[in-house]
Amino acid sequence: MTRHNLSLRAVLFAGASTLAAAAASTAPAQDDGAQAAGGLDTIIVTTQKREENQQEIPISVETLSAERFASIQAAGDDILALAARVPSLYAESSNGRLAPRFYIRGLGNVDFDVAASQPVSIVMDDVVQENVVLKSAPLFDIDQVEVSRGPQGTLFGRNTPAGVVKFVTAKPTQEFSYNAQFAYGSLDTITAQGGVGGPLIEDVLAIRVSGLYQRRGDWVDNGFTGEDDVIGGFREAAGRVQLLYTPTENFSLLANVHGRNYRGTSALFRANILTSGSNELNANFDRDTVFYDGGANNPQDATGIGGSVKIDWDWGPVVVTSITGYEDASSFSLGDIDGGVITPGLSASVPPGLTSGLTDTSFPADGIVDSTTFPGFIPFAAETQDSVDDLEQFTQELRIASDGSGPFNWVAGFYYFDTSFDVETFGPGFPPLTVVNHGNDSWALFGQLSYDVTDRLNITGGVRYTEDERTLDATPPPFVTVNPTSVEDEDFSWDVSGLYQLTDGLNVYARVARGYRGPTIQGRDIAFAAFSGAVDPQTIATSETILSYEAGFKSEFLDNRARLNATGYYYTVDDQQFSIIGGLTNSNQVINADEGVGWGFEVDAEALLTDNFYVAAGFSYNNTEINDPDLATAPCGSGQCTVLDPLNGLGQALIDGNPFPNAPEITFNVFAEYTHPWGDKGELFANTDWAIQGETNFFLYESAEFNSSGNTEGGLRIGYRTADGHVEGAFFARNILDAENLKGGIDFNNLTGFVNEPRIVGFQLSLRN
Repeated sequence: MTRHNLSLRAVLFAGASTLAAAAASTAPAQDDGAQAAGGLDTIIVTTQKREENQQEIPISVETLSAERFASIQAAGDDILALAARVPSLYAESSNGRLAPRFYIRGLGNVDFDVAASQPVSIVMDDVVQENVVLKSAPLFDIDQVEVSRGPQGTLFGRNTPAGVVKFVTAKPTQEFSYNAQFAYGSLDTITAQGGVGGPLIEDVLAIRVSGLYQRRGDWVDNGFTGEDDVIGGFREAAGRVQLLYTPTENFSLLANVHGRNYRGTSALFRANILTSGSNELNANFDRDTVFYDGGANNPQDATGIGGSVKIDWDWGPVVVTSITGYEDASSFSLGDIDGGVITPGLSASVPPGLTSGLTDTSFPADGIVDSTTFPGFIPFAAETQDSVDDLEQFTQELRIASDGSGPFNWVAGFYYFDTSFDVETFGPGFPPLTVVNHGNDSWALFGQLSYDVTDRLNITGGVRYTEDERTLDATPPPFVTVNPTSVEDEDFSWDVSGLYQLTDGLNVYARVARGYRGPTIQGRDIAFAAFSGAVDPQTIATSETILSYEAGFKSEFLDNRARLNATGYYYTVDDQQFSIIGGLTNSNQVINADEGVGWGFEVDAEALLTDNFYVAAGFSYNNTEINDPDLATAPCGSGQCTVLDPLNGLGQALIDGNPFPNAPEITFNVFAEYTHPWGDKGELFANTDWAIQGETNFFLYESAEFNSSGNTEGGLRIGYRTADGHVEGAFFARNILDAENLKGGIDFNNLTGFVNEPRIVGFQLSLRN
């Protein structure tokens, strides 16, 4: 295991300084914010709650355009398609298309429970999506994706110590506009999405209506039941209506109503597709077949409706903004968690090519082996049903800001957050029905000041005070006692940064930020403590705080045909929250580690190499380490995996020095497009995109089996677009190599794993004005 050290950090920042010097030597003089003919587009972001040039803010931020994002989605992909598409950003899920988990610079949370808190905030049209069910909301008619790396607590609040992923949808305007994509691909995959809008009353009222329909046919066989093409499909329908009311030049009201209806398949867990001592997929793995004797072929569904109202009122020297949001959602998932079959008898038929095992299925165990299992040895059956009911979230932000006309600018505001929901857990055999109610209330005051000391130097600082309370109550299973539980905390988050313009094409910056993740309660173990006589099996983790240092540069050169940005960072997390998932005890608990440390760098680059050839690439290196000599966790169940950590006297793995779970050491992505004129009315084009994920450990402990390294996926599009860009048709392929990448594991029962999406090839038609 690799430990951080001062010499490596010195190399990191020396390298960033060298790159900055190199960029300075090639950066030509150009007007501030100007764009040379045939050069790269200026990218406008709202990371600091106002529209700014991405190159002129002291924050590490990267974006994906509407066109890039739509092409990634052509094969019906959901929000997880963002994984490794932006340096330092990773995403995964063990719950199908619901409950995505995000990681930035290695910070995230592997907890699969729908009540889990996350250190990466997802913001949709200025409204935070706190619960993981809300985070899974479908994405369509997107104008831009913004990824802000590092703590964003001053302006975005608690639970942002890792960063923020912000989605900006296309808004109503006073000009008629439309944007639509339709794609059809293999496995009966359909993606149809877009939006249309324009004026209802000239200069007063505008509308935009957006929609999405995605589906994939069932394509996976159940080899145990003999059913063909019964698992793996999904159907998602979603819509959004926005009205923009502008009765005067100084007042605007944007109303947003949206909803979704999803039905599909939860994660496909596959028993014993790993062999002891190796993380390579073995002969038990067949992408097109699973072997399930439970789970009813793993159904899953979700519904949701919500809305928001944003008011901007320009009073001359100040602008007042109010954002009110409301979300209501529910979800359901049922799964065969052990991923295989337990059938009575010692000579039961086992499908050809599969390994098998023998087990004792009596409860309690009587020591008599009576059943055959496959694929491989499965000690016991595991089938679980979870649902989220009555999920409601209300948010209110009120802020006042300067008009941005002078060297001194500021913003101040108030924020309120409230949510509650029930989590129901049930297993056909075990556990009995359990209902856990979660509540969370939080409020905050915040402010930020920015001052142009000179024409080239800007200093920014901000602070936020937050009070946060979480509650838990339950209707427990038999012989379990749960007392109402609450935890609360208050905290100050802050940041200080400086940006200096070395030349007209090169800015350097440094930033120090303190972030905060509120206390959390995990009640998952309440259900699985049934009949044990346990009292308050829920677990609590206190607040974690992060102190982050970063420095970098942002450059444009070659007559604005190239852009190179880089950032180096180092952070420490006190009382870092982790989730103990599975293991020999099959638990789901939250804990605090003494300290977590992370350091690394990210590079974002793009260039218009010729008028017909564009390339963009990104790279990140993230080194993370748990620092807690006494922290231990139960390793994998059934003794099938190879634990690489030392064990304490209780047989638990000591995890001091281990990397954070699901924290890729490196990520690399590249996009390239070449165009060739075809007559005077259009052009042929070909583009390709690739993402590589480096070494990633799945759990808190390290083992030979539960990790991945070198996961690679690529895409290709070849087509034609008109000269005005209004019509585009392309053949596409996603996961073009049909790579079979291990994405995660289940360790309490057997060597279970789950993998990425299959290759999809098809045709995509895009229309826009």
